[in-house]
Amino acid sequence: MSNTSRLEIDLRLPLDRFELTVRHVAGNGITGVFGASGAGKSTLLQTIAGLRRRASGRLLFDGEVWLDSARRQHVPAQTRRVGYVPQEGLLFPHWSVKRNLLAGSERARAAGQSPEATLARVAELLELEPLLQRSAADLSGGERQRVALGRALCSGARLLLLDEPFAALDLPLRRRLLPYLSRIRAELTVPMLFVSHDPIEVQALCDDLLVLREGSVIARGEPRRVLSDPAVFPLAERAGFENLLRGRLERRPNEHSVVELSGGARLVVVPRDGLANGEVLVGLPATDLLIATERPRGLSARNALPATVCGLRPLQRSTLVLAELAGGSPPLTVEVTEKTPAELGLEVGGEIFLVIKAASCRLYPSAAG
Repeated sequence: MSNTSRLEIDLRLPLDRFELTVRHVAGNGITGVFGASGAGKSTLLQTIAGLRRRASGRLLFDGEVWLDSARRQHVPAQTRRVGYVPQEGLLFPHWSVKRNLLAGSERARAAGQSPEATLARVAELLELEPLLQRSAADLSGGERQRVALGRALCSGARLLLLDEPFAALDLPLRRRLLPYLSRIRAELTVPMLFVSHDPIEVQALCDDLLVLREGSVIARGEPRRVLSDPAVFPLAERAGFENLLRGRLERRPNEHSVVELSGGARLVVVPRDGLANGEVLVGLPATDLLIATERPRGLSARNALPATVCGLRPLQRSTLVLAELAGGSPPLTVEVTEKTPAELGLEVGGEIFLVIKAASCRLYPSAAG
C-alpha cells in the first residue's frame, strides 16, 4: 500500500432537501465526518465509493480521476479499490470468518498483492486468528465488525470508507474497538474517511474533521478545536461531548490511582474494573469541570490543576472557556453559564485552576496502538 495518498473531493449531488456540496483534500490518516442525522455524511461516502451516479464535479485519488462530470468520466465502483464498511458488516453468515475475509481477494490479487499474506497480517492486527474457522453466524457484534473491517482490508482497498461502523454496538464495546482502527492507521497507512456521531471516537481516532450541516461543510480542522466551535459544540454536546486526553494509568493498591497526562499533569482517578496499568484515554465532560480563580481548599474534589485561559466562546445560553493545562496540552473545553466569565473576571491569558472530581474522569482503553 502507498505510504502517501491524496483524495481530492469537489462534489455536488442534489438531494431531496438540499444539495450536497463538499470540497476537501484528505491525506493519510483518518478524516472524520461529523454531523446530525440526515446531514449527508453517508451520501458523501457512497458518492466517493462510486455508488451515486448523479454526482457532478471532480474526484481524484492519487492523481487518478474517479469522476470528472465535465468530461463525462466516471470510474465504476468495482474498479476504484475502495473498502466500504457500513453500520452493519453484512457478512455471509453461512461462511467461515476466513472465507468472509477473502471474499474480495480477487481484487487484491489483480493488484499484485498476495491475499494469503494480507490475510495473515490483517488477522494479526485485528486479533482474528482464533476466529478464522468459526462461522460468521456465531460471532458477537464486535467480532462481526472486526471481520467486516478485515474483509475491506483483505480486498486490496486503497481507501477505507467507514460509515458509523460501531453505531449498532453498545457504548462499552465501541470504546474497546477504538484501538483496532488506530492500529490500522498506524501500521497499514491506508487512508480512511470515518463517519461518526460520537465526539469521543472522532477525537480518539481522527487527524482531521469535517462537519456537515444540510450537505455543506460548516467547519473543518483538528477535531478538538472543531468540536469547541460555537457552531458545532451544541451538536457535539447532544452526543455527549468530553475532552479527551492521553495518559498513563498507575493503579496503586490501598492508594489513589493516578493518570499522568502527556503534558506532565497528574489526575487522581477511579478506574473501572478490567482496565490495566498503561496507556489510557481520559474523558473529561465539559459540564463536569469547575473553574476557580485561586487554588481551592477544603473541597472533596481530588484534582485542582493550574491552567491558563486561552479562549472565551459565547454560546446562546452559556460560554465555553478554553483552558490549557500547565505543561502544555491541547486546550480543554469547559462549559459555564453565560455570566460566569464576568463574575470571575476571566480573560484570555488569565491563570485559573480546573477542579475535577476523581469520579468524573472517564477512562477508556488507549487508541494509541
